[in-house]
Amino acid sequence: MAENPRARKLADRIKEIIAKRLDKGIRDPRLGFVTITDVQVTGDLQHANIFYTVYGTEEEREGTKAALESAKGLLRKEVGANINSRLTPSLDFFLDAIPENAQHIEDLLREARNRDTEVAGLAQGAAYAGDEDPYVKPREADDEE
Repeated sequence: MAENPRARKLADRIKEIIAKRLDKGIRDPRLGFVTITDVQVTGDLQHANIFYTVYGTEEEREGTKAALESAKGLLRKEVGANINSRLTPSLDFFLDAIPENAQHIEDLLREARNRDTEVAGLAQGAAYAGDEDPYVKPREADDEE
């Protein structure tokens, strides 16, 4: 089924509102360096899942999670004041795993490059086991026939 364009538009607006509000500041010392990566709104526009990343240690991630959960009401109020919708969607925050996934992909690519250079090194000194071109070629027509 195709994605609801109204939900996508609302999700983009919510992302912008929350990012601006976090940039202005929430008076919570637990809040770390947060980046809102994505917002997904349900088709009925009543629930919004907000994905974020936090730069720092695991302890700072936990503190930021607690700060966002405690500021959920304030952020929902801010969203409700800045959107043109009959209902203000409920907000749920989820830690996005983009940095961990990117690191895993980078490790896999590094391993593939190492294996490619290893295979290229082996292929350089290799010799054919039999004829260089083992395929049967069509006979050329003799001039005598």
